[in-house]
Amino acid sequence: MKLKPVLQIFGGLAIVLTLIPLIAIDYWWIRIFDFPHIQLTILTFTALITYFMRFEIKRVGDYLFAVGLLCCFLFQLTKIYPYTPFADFEVLDAKNNIPEKTISLYTANVYQKNKEKKKLVQDIKKHDADVLLFVETNNAWKEKIDATISSDYKYNVSVPLDNTYGMLLYSKLKLINPQVKYLVDKGIPSIHTQVLLASGDTIQLYTIHPTPPMPQHNPKSSDRDAEMMKIANLSRQSKYPVLVIGDFNDVAWSATTSLFHNVGELLDIRKGRGFYNTFSAKSFIMRWPLDHIFISDEFRAIDVSLGSDINSDHFPTYTQLSFEPEYADEQHPKKPTKDQLERAREQANHVQNVELDM
Repeated sequence: MKLKPVLQIFGGLAIVLTLIPLIAIDYWWIRIFDFPHIQLTILTFTALITYFMRFEIKRVGDYLFAVGLLCCFLFQLTKIYPYTPFADFEVLDAKNNIPEKTISLYTANVYQKNKEKKKLVQDIKKHDADVLLFVETNNAWKEKIDATISSDYKYNVSVPLDNTYGMLLYSKLKLINPQVKYLVDKGIPSIHTQVLLASGDTIQLYTIHPTPPMPQHNPKSSDRDAEMMKIANLSRQSKYPVLVIGDFNDVAWSATTSLFHNVGELLDIRKGRGFYNTFSAKSFIMRWPLDHIFISDEFRAIDVSLGSDINSDHFPTYTQLSFEPEYADEQHPKKPTKDQLERAREQANHVQNVELDM
């Protein structure tokens, strides 16, 4: 088989896969193509370079094909560039490192069927974070974690479930008025609580784990998008500095997470630091960031890293932040536009009984 037709098919596939996520519908077989954007960028770049190196471009069709590949590559690159070390930090490095004004967070999707629970316990103890969040946790996970770490974490909120959406929150810092909310589905919890820092400052914490757009979970992304938009609205209106953590089941560069980012007036700690791909821990190639931490502008970064292999399909995340509200203006996010607020309202209202007061 000749190389050129094969390469044209290869490049044509890259173009099609670039265009599919631009279709504004929420079916899973559309939204799933938001995820492998890093891989798609590499695929398109490989096709483009190979085409220029191996073939003379003489015909109009050759020019159109090359231009199409180049446009797709540039579009893809603009999506992922902010998450490379070449981009500017969105969350600046800490100026201070006062222990009483710091907070460290460890999050892990444990994989409910995971039998090797000791690996998680070892990684928890290694990082010794102030706040721990575990998702996909049932009663077996709760019993194991309670037996090994609960004495160090006086405050906790437990929602063990067998539907892979259980959630456990543990904290060394005092939790104020913790509440379990079911924003879009009675089987999908989120935890809303204030956290009291050692300095006496109060912050607002939201933990989420919405359903992914996959046929075995939810054929559409509507529920996920609605939950994220409602949290974004709560974040924007909060009188306290905000942290949002969890397994979003969405990538940082998708239209939904970008809208959440803008509407919530939050900052993405990944930008300028790296992808920190958390899923899939079982694949070296097909990995992307699904577990996130978004923060308001009062926080600055001390440490951002992935945890160890805990035999889950996700890697854990560890983040240490410094609370420095006196420097918030140096990294203040832009206000959401009327169009962004309207799109967020529309996404929230796709789900019955969800009201989003914008």
